[in-house]
Amino acid sequence: DVQLVESGGGSVQTGGSLRLSCAASAYAVAYYCQAWFRQTPGQERERVAAIDTDGTTSYADSVKDRFTISRDRSANTVYLEMDKLRPEDTAMYYCASELACAFEFGDWGQGTQVTVS
Repeated sequence: DVQLVESGGGSVQTGGSLRLSCAASAYAVAYYCQAWFRQTPGQERERVAAIDTDGTTSYADSVKDRFTISRDRSANTVYLEMDKLRPEDTAMYYCASELACAFEFGDWGQGTQVTVS
């Protein structure tokens, strides 16, 4: 199984920034699609951003031009830089990994809470 450990969540005011980190198994960062999802109570999990093995990135419309996903293979870490945060960005954020971005994601971290007020 791929090991995924998120960090960097917290509370921030509207318009502020946070950077989430996901420490992952080395082979996953090198060869798998990595993604960030978020979920609020009673809602389905939403894919926020993904980065494929060739570096191609994709974003949900709700976060385009505000969030940036990136990957540091030397550090085995995937990041989600979140700028211009809004109260509706409040959620539990999860890192996920899978062989391909089009597949259903099977490996998940424990999540990190982001609260925007």
